[in-house]
Amino acid sequence: MNYLAKESRYDQLSYRRCGKSGLKLPEISLGLWQNFSDNDLFSNCRLMLRTAFDHGITHFDLANNYGPPPGSAEETFGRVMQKDFRPYRDEMIIATKAGYDMWPGPYGDFGSRKYLVASLDQSLQRMGIDYVDIFYHHRPDPETPLEETMMALDHIVKQGKALYAGISNYPASQSKAAIAILKELKTPFIIHQAKYSMFERWVEDELLGVLEDSGAGCIAFSPLAQGLLTDKYLNGIPANSRAGREHTSLRPDQLLPERIEKARILNKTAQNRGQSLAQMAIAWLLRDHRVTSVLIGSSTPHQLLNNLDALTNKQFTTDELNAIEGILAD
Repeated sequence: MNYLAKESRYDQLSYRRCGKSGLKLPEISLGLWQNFSDNDLFSNCRLMLRTAFDHGITHFDLANNYGPPPGSAEETFGRVMQKDFRPYRDEMIIATKAGYDMWPGPYGDFGSRKYLVASLDQSLQRMGIDYVDIFYHHRPDPETPLEETMMALDHIVKQGKALYAGISNYPASQSKAAIAILKELKTPFIIHQAKYSMFERWVEDELLGVLEDSGAGCIAFSPLAQGLLTDKYLNGIPANSRAGREHTSLRPDQLLPERIEKARILNKTAQNRGQSLAQMAIAWLLRDHRVTSVLIGSSTPHQLLNNLDALTNKQFTTDELNAIEGILAD
């Protein structure tokens, strides 16, 4: 049976302008970093993507290395694009990235022009699309000149293979330099994807200011600190959790006792607000107008919808914000 998106899909979410650009993103976006690989059930992946779009999530975030194996998340998305999403392509923002190891030899990693151009061609082929809306350089390259990497993004945009350029995981100083190069090239740089959560606040020191000054937006990834800002680990490590399995991005030694204790206290604050800890953590990020969108992951449609419910209570009182700051500062 052919997929028909819900007519009410734009009734729930709000959309924020990405910096000073003309592009708007949903306040919550869906990332395919986890749970969309060859090891995952395709029917569940397909249902999650459908559920997301049916509820107003128009922005889907990928990278060349998402899997395992690398590339498989893009292939999964490509299958859903072919089966369900093709009629809705113009309603979607599809993003991908390159910057991590992808193939053998000296040309499959980091930030050379050779690597970025070849990688995006491969990504487009895996997803079965002609262009992406946003193409990111995924991480700084300590050896390739920044000018070369930024000129590669410029080349890709001017080829029409991406509409906008972005960077990810860049510190504030390198971000400022990269943005200056792209501005001189007249390349539409609009967004920085940064790791940002209650437990990871480095962007507040300088980066958010740099982005605001340049007219760019910020999209926060790992908003739940890979599960630490949920109720999942408040009473130990469940066997079926990310930390309870081997070969995942969250190791048991990352579950520091002091962070678990902070999560327990934050959970009480969330309960007083009528929210789960995860919902409060997402809403807390959106308190800052410089955050364009929060990038969530999901393993089930139910989990996805639960996170979307964060948007029903985005307002914080001064007392609540002060209480949260006190908990995080201790």
